[in-house]
Amino acid sequence: MQRICVFCGANPGYNPLYRNEAEKLGRLLAARGIELVYGGGNVGLMGVVADACLSAGGSVIGVIPQALMGKEVDGRHVEHRALNRLEVVDSMHTRKARMAELADGFIAMPGGFGTFEEFCEILTWGQLGFHVKPMGLLNVNGFYDPLLALFDHAVGEGFLRPQNRAMALADSDGERLLAAMAAFQPEPVSNWLKQEKQL
Repeated sequence: MQRICVFCGANPGYNPLYRNEAEKLGRLLAARGIELVYGGGNVGLMGVVADACLSAGGSVIGVIPQALMGKEVDGRHVEHRALNRLEVVDSMHTRKARMAELADGFIAMPGGFGTFEEFCEILTWGQLGFHVKPMGLLNVNGFYDPLLALFDHAVGEGFLRPQNRAMALADSDGERLLAAMAAFQPEPVSNWLKQEKQL
């Protein structure tokens, strides 16, 4: 994996552990020579993971919609202006598609609706055979326990196949999660979609 896309919150969360783990992940990616791909933000955990990666000598690519450029939150620019590369795209959908194109794998840290949606959409793309890239939840402080329980419930109720559930890797430790992602072997699935425009 040469590039990992990280989905995470535009807020830092209340528990300092979230910030600490975002810093650890950013430094870990830099130490492994893995380029960070993310949503281009300068706020919340997004800014933390990017800053940590850059400070440790890593490389960071941000992808941000034009509509968010020039906005401010608490006196800070929403877009990160010190990245190795910042790509400005026309929409949120294009942003997700571009991050997916750039990345060799995906990690979701704690976040809100946007993070949940990004991770579940990339899972859906994997389920449909649009990609075979590893996807993991960095389950800091048990943050994703309820979501993982929901996935298991969906299997138990017949709405999700066990092999598709197995695509959602999870660990509370970044190094172990990266190891699981590197070892991931997806189940063969029919490729329902041939082109990005079909999504």
